[in-house]
Amino acid sequence: MTTPTTGSLRVPGATLHYEVRGNGPLLLLIPGGTGGAAAFDGIADDLAAEYTVATYDPRGISRSTLDDPEAAQRVTEHADDAFRLLELLSPGEPARVFGSSSGAIAALHLLTAHPERVARLVAHEPPVVEVLPDAAEHRALMSRVEETFRSEGVMPAMAVFAAGAKAKEAKAKEKRPGGSVEPKSEVRLPPRAAARVERTRDDLPYFVGRIMPSFMAHAPDVDRLAELSDRLVLAGGEDSHGELAYRPAAFLSERLGTELVHFPGGHIGLTTHPDDFGALLRKTLHG
Repeated sequence: MTTPTTGSLRVPGATLHYEVRGNGPLLLLIPGGTGGAAAFDGIADDLAAEYTVATYDPRGISRSTLDDPEAAQRVTEHADDAFRLLELLSPGEPARVFGSSSGAIAALHLLTAHPERVARLVAHEPPVVEVLPDAAEHRALMSRVEETFRSEGVMPAMAVFAAGAKAKEAKAKEKRPGGSVEPKSEVRLPPRAAARVERTRDDLPYFVGRIMPSFMAHAPDVDRLAELSDRLVLAGGEDSHGELAYRPAAFLSERLGTELVHFPGGHIGLTTHPDDFGALLRKTLHG
């Protein structure tokens, strides 16, 4: 594993930790969840053979600190953080961008707000549930999650979210011809990824309490995305059909008339299938 060059960037309200490796045109990788820059450990070195690969911890996650630890979080701010990293690392040159999960939500806003800075964006399973016909049901689920988080804590809140998402998945799959919900086999993480999960649990209350509610309430500018669809690739997991984060990607790709690219694994295929995931990402970035 290559040791990256690290740096910090002051942005309004936070200090971002970022890492850079490789040579070539810039590729900015925006993580989702609580993984931070380390989420890309399994693919960054291979991508660095062709690109200058930049990864970072989103504000409030891991080594990227908030000036006010209680500050509310907004998609617009997180997208602006990505923009400022592009300005620092690729001034004047459009860059390639990959975003996963909540990071893909920020990436979609980055594209609509600063299209001149994005040459190509691959957005993997952005849970922008506001685009879906049943968005009201997702709002109700998030309200239950927030109330449970306030009254009982993070793990009960995650249990409420998982149960609600599973129910929606079953309902969605029942609507497909021959659809049924099959039990999923247990996902086994590579040892390094498993160790990373342990390290990132400390950020879970922040993510559940302040990232999830605001990000899943965010409605992307679909008309603007349609205008920019020639540089946008929407992606889902091969094993994610019908799941909460897969459905918005599938809906948007149909709405925009673009192909939905299927990556190995499910929502965390980046972690469970890093070699195959990285290889397809490299191909997709070329278009």
